[in-house]
Amino acid sequence: MSNKLTIEDVDLTNKSVLVRVDFNVPFKPGSTEISDLTRIESSLPTIRYLLHKNCKVVLCSHLGRPEGRPDEALSLRPIAFKLGELLGIHVGFVNDCVSDEAVNVTSEMTGGDIVLLENLRFHSAEEANDSEFARKLANLAEFYVNDAFGVSHRTHASISRVTEYIPGVLGLLFNREVDSLSGIFQCPVRPFTAILGGSKISDKIKVVERISGLADDILIGGGMAATFIKSLGHAVGNSSVEYEYLDFAKWLLSGDKNIKSRVWLAEDVVVGRDFSSDSEHKNYKISDINERGMILDIGLGSISKFRQIIENSRTVFWNGPMGVFEWDSFAIGSKSVATAMASQSITSVIGGGSTVEAVSRFGLRDKMSHVSTGGGASLQFLEGRGLPGLDAIFDRSN
Repeated sequence: MSNKLTIEDVDLTNKSVLVRVDFNVPFKPGSTEISDLTRIESSLPTIRYLLHKNCKVVLCSHLGRPEGRPDEALSLRPIAFKLGELLGIHVGFVNDCVSDEAVNVTSEMTGGDIVLLENLRFHSAEEANDSEFARKLANLAEFYVNDAFGVSHRTHASISRVTEYIPGVLGLLFNREVDSLSGIFQCPVRPFTAILGGSKISDKIKVVERISGLADDILIGGGMAATFIKSLGHAVGNSSVEYEYLDFAKWLLSGDKNIKSRVWLAEDVVVGRDFSSDSEHKNYKISDINERGMILDIGLGSISKFRQIIENSRTVFWNGPMGVFEWDSFAIGSKSVATAMASQSITSVIGGGSTVEAVSRFGLRDKMSHVSTGGGASLQFLEGRGLPGLDAIFDRSN
């Protein structure tokens, strides 16, 4: 459990609150139609809690990479409209987050009103962690609520500096993220299995090191499996290999006494002739991979073994898909893992990024115990490093 103050620890009744949310959502190409509402829907419990407390709610977020200048294609205006639909109330919109308009609109709000400020990153001062920019944001409210776990590994003004001017607490989503991810390392119900995939070892090297001393079993698939297979002396065709991590991969598979986990590398993989959705492909044992082609999924033998281990687990953490799940031909491994995890007897935690996209695509998101909204933030937190957005919030003891 987090020792940071949350919106449930302080009386915010009738207060004005500045809420940092993560509305960095995708849109359908060439339109203002949001293609995935996950991040907006995840913020609703906190927003509804504050509205129930008759708060004046001022929301702020970034969208995309506008490089410090206004870009109509990255405006939050369509998000304000969609949020209003989801809440069933009017959501106001402010054209500039640190303008006279922002001051005037927020000063005239009454309890139960809600507005969304325009894209924070239309100002370069946001990413520069500028103190004056943070002060102007803080002047719009009496309290600050951080519910944007997914960007709280960034040292940006709206994340790490606003609390220098007004008191800050965690939102319900942020607090749940911390509690769920902390639980993996503090008191997992065993057997505890970690599933690691995705394209690179380098993205999660510290997490792998930490989990290797805690998990009962570690399952390795995805593109990163190529580096492990190569470390055993096998060919991997045209698959990407991180040669600087071959020694680490070999060590993890060695059964060294310092590794407390049983490590299971995919025993077979699906190899395609080229990187395309309709590529000709074949199942290979990892010792028999053709010199041509690349690894695009785990094989049937690996799926069977991984499912058996997962189904015998009580806690499962998954970060990184088993293959190119966006293409049906190479989604079988990832879907099989997700299906095995979607059991009521398993505490299942999805570690953000493309893994979230995978379980959502398979329609299994709601079957998981916790789906993290943070990719880089969840990895940094699991590595044991601090998050600027979390560090900026007062401890309960203070």
